[in-house]
Amino acid sequence: MTFFFANWKMYLGHEDSLLLAREIAVEALRNEGLVSGIFPTMLSLNSVADMLKESALCVGAQHVAWAPKGAYTGAVSAALCKEVGSTYALVGHSERRYIFGEKDVDIRKRVGACTEVGLTPVLCVGETAKERDAGLQKKVLEKQLVEGLAGLSFEKDGLVIAYEPVWAISGSGDGECCDPLYAEEAHRWIKGCVSDFLTESVPVLYGGSVNADNVVSYISQKDIDGVLVGSAATTKAGYLAIQRAIISTL
Repeated sequence: MTFFFANWKMYLGHEDSLLLAREIAVEALRNEGLVSGIFPTMLSLNSVADMLKESALCVGAQHVAWAPKGAYTGAVSAALCKEVGSTYALVGHSERRYIFGEKDVDIRKRVGACTEVGLTPVLCVGETAKERDAGLQKKVLEKQLVEGLAGLSFEKDGLVIAYEPVWAISGSGDGECCDPLYAEEAHRWIKGCVSDFLTESVPVLYGGSVNADNVVSYISQKDIDGVLVGSAATTKAGYLAIQRAIISTL
């Protein structure tokens, strides 16, 4: 199975999110080998999920709180996201780690909260340019994986991992192009790492300045099971071009 997840971050307002979701749902190609998902803002999550419930597209939350309910002003729980139609939830995205200061212990609690309600977490991991240049990539990834998943168990298809080197994410201000072979090596290493403490195999997606021009170079790698795309998938033309390119490889 190949995955194409579009993280719309905070690029689109409510009306623009509904319009784009509607346009994509009408024209998106169906393929049994492809799981396509949209991650709108929390304000649009309910409406987008309702609009797409009869389509082949799934919907995910960009972030969840670890507590199921209670006095947590501004928070939205995994249970509430599941209730309004989410299938997936991003957890530990680098922008949450490095802009908002989330720690591995917080991320682990969010992953656990997702599994408790049947929401599939998409655990994001990745090293910074400084960590890469210091030869710390594997050490950083191992810490993020082990501490983010410690003590948790997953049913089949209950977890997705996204490798997003921070230096390759365009929104980080760097946006270097990650060599597909470098990404492939990282994906192979991640799969080996998680196999030491998880019994089920886990799909690993690549994210970081992915677009219609380079997506095939990543998807064609043996250990890359899909892509998590940001700004390049926030227009109808961009989203459909990426999807067509992916389907051409299936």
